[in-house]
Amino acid sequence: MGVLDGLKGFRLTFKQIVEPRVTKQYPEEKREKPPRFHGRHVLNRYEDGTEKCIGCELCAAVCPVRCIYVRGKDNPVDAPVSPGERYGFVYEINFLRCIHCDLCVEACPTEAITESKMFEFSFTNRDDAIYTKKELLVDEEGMPQHLSWEDWREGEDEMTSAWMRATSPQGNPDFEGIVSWSGELGYGTRPPEVGQNHETEADERNHFALREVAASKILKRFGGEVR
Repeated sequence: MGVLDGLKGFRLTFKQIVEPRVTKQYPEEKREKPPRFHGRHVLNRYEDGTEKCIGCELCAAVCPVRCIYVRGKDNPVDAPVSPGERYGFVYEINFLRCIHCDLCVEACPTEAITESKMFEFSFTNRDDAIYTKKELLVDEEGMPQHLSWEDWREGEDEMTSAWMRATSPQGNPDFEGIVSWSGELGYGTRPPEVGQNHETEADERNHFALREVAASKILKRFGGEVR
């Protein structure tokens, strides 16, 4: 092999020398995360401040690594914690086990547990890695708790429900823009994601539209009429 052949082998290397640098100066500068990034969990509240968790334990049951522990309790008659008969009395997540698969979020029937964009958190002891309800529950303004060992940056606590705003089941663009979730403390009813169906208006927020669209499709499929 001649010298010229050796230089050809370094062609890609020499090309990269003049290319613009893409390295981020971490941790001073963080890379922008996707809208539905799976980070640290939060427990949400309704707009009136009541807790969304009803202590059903479905999140704990579906967790593949058994990192979630939940215990429900009957709501006090004079001061209910959640709108249902029960609420999450104990809620713990062991982040030494958690793989951020998001199955707990998908299983939750009340949208109580969602994930933020923040994943940079280190622990000085194992006890800090076990988050209790006190650390997971959003504050009185609907914002996630910022603990001393967590590296929160601007915007990472604003997209905690982005998973539920992808409103196009099975890739069907007819469902895009249709709101089918409840409001949240501090944010109200979050807007849906748009982009797949260009004819969908971004401000379409009818809570019952999802049922109407589904009923319409079923009737059309079997030759019925929409009333």
